[in-house]
Amino acid sequence: MKIRTRFAPSPTGRMHVGNLRTALYSYLIAKHEGGDFILRIEDTDQVREMEGAVDIINRTLEKTGLKHDEGPDKDGGVGPYVQSERQASGLYMEYAKKLIEKGEAYYCFCDKERLETLKTSMGEDGKEITIYDKHCLSLTKEEVQANLDAGKPFVIRQNNPREGQTTFHDEIYGDISVDNSELDDMILIKSDGFPTYNFANVVDDHLMGITHVVRGNEYLSSSPKYNRLYAAFGWEPPIYVHCPLITDEDHKKLSKRSGHSSFEDLLEQGFLAETIVNFVALLGWSPEGDREIFSLDELIKEFDFRRITKSPSVFDYTKLKWMNGEYIKAMDDETFMKMASPYFDEYLNPGLDRDRIGAMVKTRIEIFPDIKELVDFFNELPEYDPEMYCHKKMKTSKESSLEVLKELLPILEAQDDYSNDALYQTLQDYAKEHEYKNGYVLWPVRTAVSGKQMTPAGATEIMEVLGKEESLSRIRRGIELLAN
Repeated sequence: MKIRTRFAPSPTGRMHVGNLRTALYSYLIAKHEGGDFILRIEDTDQVREMEGAVDIINRTLEKTGLKHDEGPDKDGGVGPYVQSERQASGLYMEYAKKLIEKGEAYYCFCDKERLETLKTSMGEDGKEITIYDKHCLSLTKEEVQANLDAGKPFVIRQNNPREGQTTFHDEIYGDISVDNSELDDMILIKSDGFPTYNFANVVDDHLMGITHVVRGNEYLSSSPKYNRLYAAFGWEPPIYVHCPLITDEDHKKLSKRSGHSSFEDLLEQGFLAETIVNFVALLGWSPEGDREIFSLDELIKEFDFRRITKSPSVFDYTKLKWMNGEYIKAMDDETFMKMASPYFDEYLNPGLDRDRIGAMVKTRIEIFPDIKELVDFFNELPEYDPEMYCHKKMKTSKESSLEVLKELLPILEAQDDYSNDALYQTLQDYAKEHEYKNGYVLWPVRTAVSGKQMTPAGATEIMEVLGKEESLSRIRRGIELLAN
């Protein structure tokens, strides 16, 4: 059996991390076994559809490398791959009517007012839920036809039994049984003629030959209804793979308000697409061994969906940043400079040696916006507190720093070679002559030329980039600050 998986997003905005994980796992399951990965656009909810959202979906899949084998732009013989186009052909209505003929579905003509009067009970989340009372199931064929002829609005509902249980199997959660009394007669075709997400899903998955369905565990409760539809049609249900919940660091569901819930949010924050894919793969799946850095090709090779966990996965932002830093370190210099270029354009004055500064910051940043904090002092010495000259480990104080800078100033004024090696040798010779440890000399110099506690490089590397005139000017300002 050739494995066929699908990613079936609704075009309602940016791609949430949970949706990206669904796409990724679907892709990996198919590709691990040499199968097909299909893209299907589920646009039956016309109210929530957002203009440009299909472009976002395509762009996200392209940037993450999740190339589909079939989709709206690649017909593999089971298209169209956009639900509204499938709906226009009358496909879903045709299948709903087949269920009506079998007694597995029925027309419902109840208006809003009547539905409001039905007894409501509290769901698990505290919301009121309405269980439909099968009122329209008792209508005769003649009554149904009379209503249809009169143009009375209707929906088509699934006819679920009220007795017994429905059991379905999930590869992660095992066998799950649900009392049929809990299964509402869900709507299959809405009053506007469009299918509901649940119904279209089942019909399309069957007609497209989908073998494995990957989705979030919030759909576990809907799965018995899906399975009843498969049984009603006499179709073989797919293999279900439900993924665990993704939470924030406070163990609350990752929401759109969290600021890093979508793929595009993360790109805008300076994360690499490869990092995001790698990180998202580990939100619920663990490889054998302790390794954490994987390319997409390596994930395809390693991915075994049976290693997906049941317990919620925490979106650890600190870990994501660390991982991104590892990807940046592994980048070739040319690619790094190309990606860092917009930040250098914004935060560095022309004339400064960008390649040299790039080499300094590459191993010290986790996301590209970190560059600003590391390079802005090259343009202009910031205001800083003279207390920064006091360093316990280096055994420096304001007094000792003032003495060192005053003694070094004429030596550095007389020096013409401002290369890193020559400057380092000068400071080392001075420290040796006075029997100081290197840090006792280097700390005050670095503080004077940078005005920062954290810098991307040591004192002499910074001085080489700044040049003689600017370096001396900053040391004189340091002396003035300490003297006052």
